[in-house]
Amino acid sequence: MSQINDTLDTQLTDLKMPFVRHNYQDLAKHAVSKGLGHIDYLAMLIDGESQQRNERSTRRRIRQAKFPYVKTLDQFDFTCPKKIDRLKVQDLFRLAFIKDRGNVILLGGCGLGKTHLAIALGHQACINGHKVLFTTAIDMINALACAQATHQLERELRRYLKPPLLVIDELGYLPIDKFGADLLFQVISGRYERGSIILTSNRVFKDWATIFNNDGTLASAVLDRLLHHHEHVIIEGKSYRMRKPQEQ
Repeated sequence: MSQINDTLDTQLTDLKMPFVRHNYQDLAKHAVSKGLGHIDYLAMLIDGESQQRNERSTRRRIRQAKFPYVKTLDQFDFTCPKKIDRLKVQDLFRLAFIKDRGNVILLGGCGLGKTHLAIALGHQACINGHKVLFTTAIDMINALACAQATHQLERELRRYLKPPLLVIDELGYLPIDKFGADLLFQVISGRYERGSIILTSNRVFKDWATIFNNDGTLASAVLDRLLHHHEHVIIEGKSYRMRKPQEQ
């Protein structure tokens, strides 16, 4: 029996089935004690292995998404903003926009939870089996600029075009020169109707020309692609980070 177990352990290791390897003996005893048949015993093993693989895959997707930290919708304080469409926000977490290759734009001042909601949406997408990449607008532009300088722009662009969901945080917080604006446009244009974008910005749409080096034509081209299939949420109020010290 020991030799059979050793062989089975080796085979299950080769097949990369750790749950079955670690649990087949205990579950066999459980099945006998409960009078379960072979099919029920096999179903318990396969179900456990499947769940464990799904959990590993989810952890891997969350890790590869490069979130600066993890946030969820349950952690969001809807009482903080003066204005926010709670029902629309909650509806976004159905993630229908990813299936439709649509975009989500979160607009509002600093400290109102835009990044929190963007990360929470990305995190939920990872749980639901979607690959996600998180970046700030400036970090993405800098990475693309470095790639351009080393003749690797096409490869770096693929990194931002490939995931079903790209989260671009903090558009408009720092100035973007003409070169950077052109790089950002390539990403948004390349993802148009191919993949979804969640974007956060502190600038209303009519001021977006100032983001793109005062290039109204480029700003219009970007907005045209982003807004074709999109949902946007406007958040108004006082900064949560500023309010907490005052309350204390």
